[in-house]
Amino acid sequence: MYLCTQYCIKGDKMENVERANRWIDIVKEDMSVAEDLFKTGHWLYVAFMCHQVIEKTLKAYWCVCRDDDPPYIHDHKRIAEGCGLYTQMNEEQKLFLTTIRQMNIEARY
Repeated sequence: MYLCTQYCIKGDKMENVERANRWIDIVKEDMSVAEDLFKTGHWLYVAFMCHQVIEKTLKAYWCVCRDDDPPYIHDHKRIAEGCGLYTQMNEEQKLFLTTIRQMNIEARY
């Protein structure tokens, strides 16, 4: 069972869980890519792929919490706020989201 099926589901929302699981399938592939890049020492791209893993995991969580699709953005904080997760995070987790955000920008530009 995927992580997202354990949290936040309101009522009978199996279609939301299925949407979330599609995100999680992509997360697994991205994580595998990050691990391969780690083995070869491509650190900037490891950080970028980890950013993608976090973003897509948050979007999966969004899918089980809301009936609409997650926004087409890369800002972890905004995604976490939109699905109600940000207020449940501790300060260390919030700081981490701010820190990893820079890896998305640096790797793209």
